[in-house]
Amino acid sequence: MRAVVQNDKNRSKRGGGRRSTVLLSVLVLCAGAVVCGCAGTGESPDVRPATGRQAHPAAPAPAPDSHAALVAAARRWGLDAVPLRPPAPPTHKPRITARDGFEVDGQVEDDLPPVFTTIPTRQKVVFLTIDDGANKDPDFLRMMSELKIPYSAFLSNYLVKDDYGFFRTMQAEGHTLNNHTLTHPYLPGLSYDEQKHEICGMQTIMKKQFGRAPTVFRPPYGNYNGDTLRAAKACGIKYAPIWDEEVFVDHWEYREWDRSLHPGDIVLTHFRGRDDWDGTMVDDMRRFLNKVTRDGYAVARLEDYL
Repeated sequence: MRAVVQNDKNRSKRGGGRRSTVLLSVLVLCAGAVVCGCAGTGESPDVRPATGRQAHPAAPAPAPDSHAALVAAARRWGLDAVPLRPPAPPTHKPRITARDGFEVDGQVEDDLPPVFTTIPTRQKVVFLTIDDGANKDPDFLRMMSELKIPYSAFLSNYLVKDDYGFFRTMQAEGHTLNNHTLTHPYLPGLSYDEQKHEICGMQTIMKKQFGRAPTVFRPPYGNYNGDTLRAAKACGIKYAPIWDEEVFVDHWEYREWDRSLHPGDIVLTHFRGRDDWDGTMVDDMRRFLNKVTRDGYAVARLEDYL
């Protein structure tokens, strides 16, 4: 049985002639073979040198999604190893319920959005979630794009409204943008109507700025009450995940007594940089990826399991 601990989150020369045409075809076929050898396996391909005489000894650049490209990206970003590839999303989604002890009165009867910290799965995957939107580091976007790491962003409008475009970029790359309220208040201290304004107001902004209102919401600080979940449901929210671990640039924090990762755990971090931490988001992601890879976990996309 895993114990629960208290959270405190205040915190290209053109050539002529037949020979050039044949050579180009050979190179294209070789590059395609590299990609096909990697697609969907999650493992290093068995890539062998091409046989026969070649006019140009230099090999073509690796395709962006090839294992060679991931090896190069891992080296470029200072990782200890290439991050593991996640399995395909489940065909049948797991049943998500509120974590024991995290229910509110009327949880089942009123079909309220469940608050949970882990996805029920036996696969060695964890889910990266990033809160608020304060720091907008282009190096972070480039790092995660090159390494093909999925994540879910939970946004508060007062921190993202100065640069919605930054978050549209991550959305265009397949990352999901979710609701984290308008102003990041302590929700249990507000009335039902005030909480509904915070959540529904953010839904309206996200639909306008990003094209859709999300169905996933995280209460600020992980704090909520029955009114929070009722207001969230009224605003179109279906799930209210919080987290099981939190990663910072210099340490990890754990909810469970064993201080370990578990299959399906949701990991929290924040859009923060040197103004708040002794490091950057790249440093933070390096710490996160090194640990999960060392422990044998891949990073999967949270919404693929919901």
